[in-house]
Amino acid sequence: MRVLAVLFAVVSGLVLASVPASASSPGLWHLTDLAAQRVAIADQVAAAKYGTPSPIDDPAREQQIYDSVSAQAPGLGLDPADAVRFFHAQIEANKLVQRGLYARWDAHPSEAPTTRPDLGQIRPVIDRVNAGLLTELAATLSLRGSRACPARQLVAAGLADVVHHFDALHVRALGEATSATCLA
Repeated sequence: MRVLAVLFAVVSGLVLASVPASASSPGLWHLTDLAAQRVAIADQVAAAKYGTPSPIDDPAREQQIYDSVSAQAPGLGLDPADAVRFFHAQIEANKLVQRGLYARWDAHPSEAPTTRPDLGQIRPVIDRVNAGLLTELAATLSLRGSRACPARQLVAAGLADVVHHFDALHVRALGEATSATCLA
């Protein structure tokens, strides 16, 4: 399996090298890498909530994020609805990881976390990643609207999977997180 991942990374590098410099993928790479970081943070959120009354779904927190993104989007040249759509995908990806980990931990209690991280310390990290994501959404606006965006996004996501050593659950979550990257 690792050989396939390395092969994919090499082929992806060749694909990226063939893209004209004016439209290359570093912008999508950084956006995708931030989305991957947010997916990885979901593990800590799950560990903080597991075995507590705190539900996976947190409509009040989600709405705070949507309101913030919507308010900041115009100042960055973004359509508020597009920005909210992208962040909805981030939140759904996070919940996908949490649900997957809960199921894993319920089935294998010995794998459940033995310590509970403090959500009060995790949320500022998520907020910083969200700020980076919003900035990258603006920086990659023309690329995200191009016909080549889906292919470039696929390559960036494949590289992120390799770099972050994601398992199947996190690969699926990154797919969800990046599903709203392209505008077309």
